[in-house]
Amino acid sequence: MARLAGPRPVATCRWGSVTTAFLLLLLTVQAAQKGDVSGDTTAATINHSLTLLQRLQELLQNGNGSDSVLRVRTAASEEAKVFHTHQLLLSLQSEVFESLLHNQSIVTLYEPPETAALFDKFIRYLYCGGVSILLHQAIPLHQLASKYRVWGLQRGVADYMKTHLASESSQGHVVGWYHYAVRIGDAALQESCLQFLAWNLSAVLSSAEWGSVSVELLLLLLERSDLVLHSELELYTAVESWLGRRQPEGPVAERVLRAIRYPMIAPSQLFRLQAQSAVLVRHYSAVQDLLFQAFQFHAASPLHFAKYFDVNCSMFLPRNYLAPNWGSQWVINNPARDDRSTSFQTQLGPSSHDAGKRVTWNVLFSPRWLPISLRPVYSDSVSGAVQPARIEDGRPRLVITPAMSSPDFAGVSFQKTVLVGVRQQGRVLVKHVYGFHQSSDEATDFLAQADLQKRTSEYLIDNSLHLHIIIKPIYHSLIKVKK
Repeated sequence: MARLAGPRPVATCRWGSVTTAFLLLLLTVQAAQKGDVSGDTTAATINHSLTLLQRLQELLQNGNGSDSVLRVRTAASEEAKVFHTHQLLLSLQSEVFESLLHNQSIVTLYEPPETAALFDKFIRYLYCGGVSILLHQAIPLHQLASKYRVWGLQRGVADYMKTHLASESSQGHVVGWYHYAVRIGDAALQESCLQFLAWNLSAVLSSAEWGSVSVELLLLLLERSDLVLHSELELYTAVESWLGRRQPEGPVAERVLRAIRYPMIAPSQLFRLQAQSAVLVRHYSAVQDLLFQAFQFHAASPLHFAKYFDVNCSMFLPRNYLAPNWGSQWVINNPARDDRSTSFQTQLGPSSHDAGKRVTWNVLFSPRWLPISLRPVYSDSVSGAVQPARIEDGRPRLVITPAMSSPDFAGVSFQKTVLVGVRQQGRVLVKHVYGFHQSSDEATDFLAQADLQKRTSEYLIDNSLHLHIIIKPIYHSLIKVKK
């Protein structure tokens, strides 16, 4: 890249002699690499592609043989960044540049400050096929790739964003990436961001980016049952803070408040919110019916309550709460070594009627469980011999069962969820979530893609498997009593 006080003369040749020479060199190298050498044992491939890339980078830096000039300006400044380029290389990468440079050799481009600041990186990618990128550069670089239709770079930046959701940044970035994905219509990136936010909501609630969450994103999160956070009260407190900061119109605030699952909050805490929460006092009439129903839910036995109210709706479904009442952490050291077991207790249900009742759970972990079809069998040919089973034939297995049965379980089923924590950029975050079918004691796909034999596995932290097991009691409606 170089700056000019005025336009430099450009080569009169349409493509430029230097560019043509490099193109011929590139084609020659590619042809040599594709040559048929299968029949000659003395054949070898001579690869100078790195040297070629270095020469192309020097070509851009020095402007040798340039036949086109790009002048990049912003609305806030009259000064332009000037790039001496080569039409052939730009046209090979971008149909937009091919059109712009078809009948002219000097083009002025107007860019916002954030994309203009990265234009040198963008041009370097067109010459060398690679670029370094930081978190705050992802969106403007993706905008440049999209504007000039450089599809390879566009896909590469989108993949970078999907794989760096957990990276640590001072102001946060996932919320901004989600909003950007919505604007450009990238459904895959949008879903990746939404899933990360749902599974790591507690970390987001305490970060600077929580205040930048849009109304649409907040409502999408509030309707999900797979949110991972300490408690529903934590969620209410964060929503109250968001409402105080954003000051949305009344209907929006009421819609947000009605998405809170008040039956999941203990009565003592509900009384305190009614007395101390300015937001709840201001919009009390909009949620009065939900609060009254929550108090009824806590006052009656679940069996009796289910006769009169539909408990199969989201209001009575717990989210993935990390509080000790609903599960337990389990760190398994050297998980590829042998079978392990543990036990823990949870509260029978979220109703205050069940507050003193506990359910004991037994958990078995096996790193190399073999299905029946792969288990060792005795061979007829050698008496007493057992066909060996290979370690790689097995798969990890996690079985969660109640230690006892009880009449209190009537009308209640238990949804089991297992979170797997991974360390990324120095933080432990949830990256994998396994849900059990309500009628099953294990998840069929548990760690199906994990290689626990490798100490560098993304599923392990310091050669340990970090699990958090959550038990979600789900009430079922019974035969209703006629009113």
